[in-house]
Amino acid sequence: MTSSPPLTTGASTEITTALPWGSRVNRRGHLEVGGCDLVEVAREFGTPAYVVAEDDLRGRARSFLSGLRARHSDCDVLFASKAFPCTPVLRAICQEGLSCDVASGGELTLALAAGFAPERIFLHGNAKSEAEVQLALAAGVGHVVLDSLHDMERVERTAASLDLNQNVLVRVNPDVSGDTHAAISTGQADSKFGFGSADARAAIDAVASSPHLRLVGLHCHIGSQLLHLDPFRRAVAALAALGDYPVYNLGGGLGVAYQRNQEPPAVEDYLATLVDTAHDLLGRNKRLLIEPGRALVANSTVTLYSVETVKRNVSTWVAVDGGMSDNLRPMLYGSRYEALLADRPLQAGERCHLAGKHCESGDVIIHDVQLPDPAPGDIVLTPATGAYGYAMANNYNGVPRPPVVFVRDGEARLVVRRETYADLMSRDV
Repeated sequence: MTSSPPLTTGASTEITTALPWGSRVNRRGHLEVGGCDLVEVAREFGTPAYVVAEDDLRGRARSFLSGLRARHSDCDVLFASKAFPCTPVLRAICQEGLSCDVASGGELTLALAAGFAPERIFLHGNAKSEAEVQLALAAGVGHVVLDSLHDMERVERTAASLDLNQNVLVRVNPDVSGDTHAAISTGQADSKFGFGSADARAAIDAVASSPHLRLVGLHCHIGSQLLHLDPFRRAVAALAALGDYPVYNLGGGLGVAYQRNQEPPAVEDYLATLVDTAHDLLGRNKRLLIEPGRALVANSTVTLYSVETVKRNVSTWVAVDGGMSDNLRPMLYGSRYEALLADRPLQAGERCHLAGKHCESGDVIIHDVQLPDPAPGDIVLTPATGAYGYAMANNYNGVPRPPVVFVRDGEARLVVRRETYADLMSRDV
């Protein structure tokens, strides 16, 4: 098992490994994903569009589940649905045997619609509303992750009103930070998430004394897009210091390759680190849970754009028909991507800035990218947009959100249609 099989191209070293598994350059010199020519996909479904390689999506789900089971029998893999809260994506992952974590009533509704059994759903969130807790417990979610004393009181009150005993985990802030952007670091002492080490014991005792909450274990999550494994070891050690419990949810956070110079740990190395550390510090008879999100879906997807204008002043500005409405990450916290032209991905390029269409100077998808003689009408793609592109999509400047297209074995199918201008007014009263 590897985290990313090589591309099947005649010049694989010249193409980014951020592309989905099995991507190739065909005889026409066009880039194919899922056996589909991306120029043809753009022509059929329009741009911008999220294009998901279904085999990549399912393959990564299987790699996490089989890899964890090979090392520890009592375990489960939960898809962190916030990464790509799209019903067809959730359905595919459910069909591969994974469970799901949700952080809102909306994500819960999507997970149920996608086929996840309620008992295989974990409810997260640092500010769950009364209505969300009521919805979750009435649906029969398997576990609720408690994030604060107010959260605990709300879940306890709702469980009492429904006359049930709810399985819960206490989210512990282990005071462990990974090397990542501050906006996606969650395990440091001063965080909005979880109980700090000084407060965790009191929270555990409070939950244990509740007649309607059943404490089954602890949860932690230290951040996202982590490219080193040592922080995961330290997080497990922090949980071990809090006592002995039957269930430990070790969170997610494994990073992915957004650019060719990034080398995230292989899935098998990540799993070995977690399981070996858990065996050493927690024992071998625990139920171990993990919550990959980004690492499951990011590299499954590319976003297609059409070039609208090319402007040369101090720099060369290549403006496309999308931007911060379909991928907010570069503007939100400086995320870096690569870009290719779908009909000439192997050609050397000129330095330019890939700009969005929105009325913000900061609406730049990629600074300093190499594109070969870009011109209006060219199809540009950015790889590794499966995580948080669709999730953060918005209607800035009244731009409709893009469709989602699944590609597999040379067939492309629409699974989420493009928004229309009428949709923009559908909630008006």
